[in-house]
Amino acid sequence: MIHEMRRKDREIGGERILDILRKLPYGILSTVDSHGQPYGVPISYVYKNEAIYMHCGKEGHKLDNLSQNPNVSFCVVGETNIIPDKFTTDYESVIVFGKASELTGEEKEEALLSILYKYSPEFLEKGRLYIKNASDKTTVIKIDIRHMTGKARG
Repeated sequence: MIHEMRRKDREIGGERILDILRKLPYGILSTVDSHGQPYGVPISYVYKNEAIYMHCGKEGHKLDNLSQNPNVSFCVVGETNIIPDKFTTDYESVIVFGKASELTGEEKEEALLSILYKYSPEFLEKGRLYIKNASDKTTVIKIDIRHMTGKARG
């Protein structure tokens, strides 16, 4: 169940949420294991086709958790500015709720290329070769977004 945002006066939406998702270099992926233990891990990602894409190795904590429960949240925090004398902070953030799944084939390669274009646009040729050589050692996860919220102050 997704709760309504308490501070409606700080809610952002539409294109501003998408701009934040497109521009930021990393976010925190949150999963839950089979015992109910939460796990949050920083990841690099790309937002494309109304989904979040990320890559990782072939095994590990997040993949173990996703195999048990594909429901995730993903949080990004953009620009922040602490205002000490006002006891507050200006900020922008987005939280995504969705379902994660592993990609294969052409969709996996397209996601890896999107990550390459975001993080290494000056090295596309070298990056394509890297993807070709490392693809069988790489897992690509897609988060199908079910709900997003955005919040900002300042």
